[in-house]
Amino acid sequence: METAQARVGRPFPVTNRSVLAIAVPMTLAYLTTPLLGLTDTAVVGQFGDAALLGGLAAGALVFDVVFTTFNFLRSGTTGLVAQAFGRGDAIEQQAVFWRAVLVALACGVVLAALAPVLSLAGQWFIAGGQRVSETMDIYIRIRMLGAPFSLMNYAILGYVLGRGEGALGLLLQIVLNGCNIVLCILLGLKLGWGVQGVAWATICGECVAMLLGLAIVLRRFRAAAPLPKGRVLDVAALLSMLSLNRDIMIRSFSLLAAFALFTRQGAQFGTVTLAANAVLMNFFFIAGHFLDGFATAAEQLAGRAVGARAEHSFRRAVRLTVTWGFGLAGTATLALLDFGDRLIAIITTAQDVRALAEIYLPWTAFTALSGVLAFEMDGVFIGATWSRDMRNMMLLSFLVFVAVLATLTPVLGNTGLWIALHVFLLTRGFSLLAMLPGRTRTAF
Repeated sequence: METAQARVGRPFPVTNRSVLAIAVPMTLAYLTTPLLGLTDTAVVGQFGDAALLGGLAAGALVFDVVFTTFNFLRSGTTGLVAQAFGRGDAIEQQAVFWRAVLVALACGVVLAALAPVLSLAGQWFIAGGQRVSETMDIYIRIRMLGAPFSLMNYAILGYVLGRGEGALGLLLQIVLNGCNIVLCILLGLKLGWGVQGVAWATICGECVAMLLGLAIVLRRFRAAAPLPKGRVLDVAALLSMLSLNRDIMIRSFSLLAAFALFTRQGAQFGTVTLAANAVLMNFFFIAGHFLDGFATAAEQLAGRAVGARAEHSFRRAVRLTVTWGFGLAGTATLALLDFGDRLIAIITTAQDVRALAEIYLPWTAFTALSGVLAFEMDGVFIGATWSRDMRNMMLLSFLVFVAVLATLTPVLGNTGLWIALHVFLLTRGFSLLAMLPGRTRTAF
């Protein structure tokens, strides 16, 4: 039962320092992910073959569509653990972690078994030609074998971030992506395994990070109060988690469906356009991960405030994380405008891909500013576990994206495709912002 103190609230200070304590290490951590994507692309790009580069991009997209759909194992766990942390309920924090691990293990085994089916579905959807499809098939069939490791890492990171332990989250991501990058260069480039080496490097990095994360968490649990029998499989708690996860899954799937349509439409403009957009989307993901550190701070602080029933703490967390987010978005845009052409030259040796990517570089650079509000609002709504609103606004944004895509790409080609992406990002951010005041009044 709730105590009288819990009912009246447990306010806590939210300062720039507390925001930065979570955001800075997680920004560094998240930046290792697009750096990995850049490394993968650069390794394969050294072969000078647009079909290989396009096949890797398309294969990675299929993988991301599947696994980002399961990102609820990270974000849902973060929100639930943060709220339990705000209530001071250490036992429920453990229970949430083990529920997430069980779901991750079951889903990972199923995904690994379905690798051939997912590969065929991806090839049909992308329709990028025979050589692109062959590269996709190799990448997906190998990399999907690491699905159990990948999803368990989501659960581990979700628990860590729910407690606001940004430094530990940074360590785990550095181990995961650091091992991956080193092995990618060794296997893919030095040993000449190409796309196969890139895929095996990813599996090895996921496995090492999972083992380290489990060791750290289990050691902590052994020093804590024992988890009562049956708490993990509590029916009401499981149903609540499944409902939350369902909404986040639909939201994540819709997000990746938009990116999949973006890639597929680019493929219809030719292999060179597909490869150029793939290079530029790496920059978009770098900017996005640059902002995700403050979105993660919003998740933890907003979730903790909802659990503690501390309205002032909640409002201040929203205000500070959004302010910092816009500042960094402007910085990311300026950096891409200044250095983007040099990064393109590093990533690929194909001259036709370089030339086209430089033309559309400004469209990519400004995605940081058009997307920052979407990232920050996602963090707030995930932490507060307002998953239904987030799901509904994502579906609305997806419909707007499809409408703009269908209207502009026949007229403007690849330019219309990039305009549709910006409209999608802006719709996500402002639709959630419009819902925030009413949700806040209801919650507190």
